[in-house]
Amino acid sequence: MKSSKATTLSLFNFKNISTRTFWITSISFFLCFFAWFGIVPFMPDVVKDLGLTPDQKWNSIILAVSGTIFARLLIGKLCDKYGPRLCYTWLLMLGAIPVVLCGLVQTPTQFLVCRLFIGFIGASFVITQVHTSLMFAPNIVGTANATSAGWGNLGGGANRLGMPLIAGAVVAFGVADGDAWRYAMVIAGVVCFLMGLVYFFFTTDTPEGNFKALKASGDMVVTKKDQIGFLEVLKDYRVWILFVIYAASFGIELTVYGTMDDYLQNTFQLERVTAGNIVLSFALMNIFARTLGGFFGDKFGKLKGLRGRVLFLSFILTLQGVMLIFFSSATSLIFGIVLLILFSLSVQMAEGATFSVVPFINKKAIGSVSGIVGAGGNVGAFLAAMLLKSKSAVAEKAAIAANQGLSEEAVKAAQSVASSGAVSSGYFLIGFVVLVTGVTALAIKFSTEEEQEEALSFSPVNMDKLMS
Repeated sequence: MKSSKATTLSLFNFKNISTRTFWITSISFFLCFFAWFGIVPFMPDVVKDLGLTPDQKWNSIILAVSGTIFARLLIGKLCDKYGPRLCYTWLLMLGAIPVVLCGLVQTPTQFLVCRLFIGFIGASFVITQVHTSLMFAPNIVGTANATSAGWGNLGGGANRLGMPLIAGAVVAFGVADGDAWRYAMVIAGVVCFLMGLVYFFFTTDTPEGNFKALKASGDMVVTKKDQIGFLEVLKDYRVWILFVIYAASFGIELTVYGTMDDYLQNTFQLERVTAGNIVLSFALMNIFARTLGGFFGDKFGKLKGLRGRVLFLSFILTLQGVMLIFFSSATSLIFGIVLLILFSLSVQMAEGATFSVVPFINKKAIGSVSGIVGAGGNVGAFLAAMLLKSKSAVAEKAAIAANQGLSEEAVKAAQSVASSGAVSSGYFLIGFVVLVTGVTALAIKFSTEEEQEEALSFSPVNMDKLMS
C-alpha cells in the first residue's frame, strides 16, 4: 500500500486529511494545556478561598506535573495499539471531568486531588506528536511535529489572558467575583469534552484510515515480527538520552514559566501585571520558536542525515544552558529580558529539535518512544520544582531567623529577597545541568541502515512515490 503521508505542511488545504488532522490535533493540544494551567491566573483567589498554605500551593504545582508523567508513559503504548484518534477522544472527554470538578472543590485536599488528575491531560502532547508523525512524511515531520506542539503549548500561556476574560464574562452575567474562577474552570472542562467529539468525528488515525478498519481490511497487517514490545523500547539507550534531553528542555521551560512571575517581581521590583506580561510574551514565542527547532532539524537531516538532526539538537540545547546560566546572574532588567528572550527561543527550539529525532528512533513504536520521551519533560519539571522549592524554603527560614524582632513587613521583604537569591542559584545549577545534557546528546547514534533509509526518504524518486 502506497503511503499518503503529506510531504508539505499546507496549512490552508483543509481537504487534505493530514492538514485537517494537524489543525484539530493542535487545537486539542492547545485546549488541554489551556485547561491544565487554567487555574494559575486564579491562584491568589484559590489560596484565599480554600485557605491554602504556601506548602500546599507548591504541592499543587508539583502534583499537576506528576500526574502527567504516568499518563504520558501509558498513552504512547495505547496509541500504538488503538491509534491516536480514539486515545485523544477519550483523553479529552475523561480529562474534562477533573477540570470541571476543580471548579467545585471546597477543601485543599479536594483541590490537590483535582490538580493531580488534571495533569493527565498533559499526555495530549504525546498523542499530538504520534498523530502528526503518522500523517507527515520524513522530510517534513520535524516541522509538523514542532509546529503542532508549539501552537498547542501556547495554551499554557494564553490562559493568562483567556481565563480572566472568561471570568470577567461570567461576572458580567451576575456571578460573584469570588466564584468567577470556579465557573471559568467548569467552562474550560466543557470545551475540552466537546473537542473530544470533534476529534472522534473529523480525524482518522492515518491518511489511509483508522487502525481498526485497516486491520480488518488487511491493509494494516500486524504480525509478531511487526510488534515491538514496550520492554524492547525501554532497552534502547537513545530513548533514555532523549528522555533526559526533554527533561532539560520542556521540563525546564515549565519550571521557569511557573516561577518567573515571582522571580521578576522580587529581583527587579516589577509590578505583578508587568511581570505577568513578560512571562506571557515568553509563552507566546511558542508560535514560531518550536517550529524553528523542527525546521532546522529537518534541514540538518537533509544535509547530514540523522546525525545532522542530533548535531543541531546538541547545539541548541547547549545554547539554552548557557542562556539560563547568564540569566541567573543578571542584575539589569534590560539585560535580563534580552537573556530571557534568548533562553525562551533556545529552549523551545530544543523541544522542537527533540521531536525531529524521536520519529526515527523506532518507526514501529513511535507511540511508545514519544510517550517515554514526553514523560521526561514532566520528570524534569518535577525535579526542578523540588530543587527550587527546597532552596527557597531553606533561604526563607534563614531570613526569618536573621530578622527576628523586626516588623512583619520587614521579615516578609527579607524572605522575598532570600527566595529570589535561592531561585537565582537554582537557575544557575539547572543551566549547568542543561549544558552537560547538550554535550551528552552527541552520544545518540544511528545504524548505517537507519541512515540510508533516512537518505532515501529525501530522494526525488521516493518523494514522487509518496506524493502519488
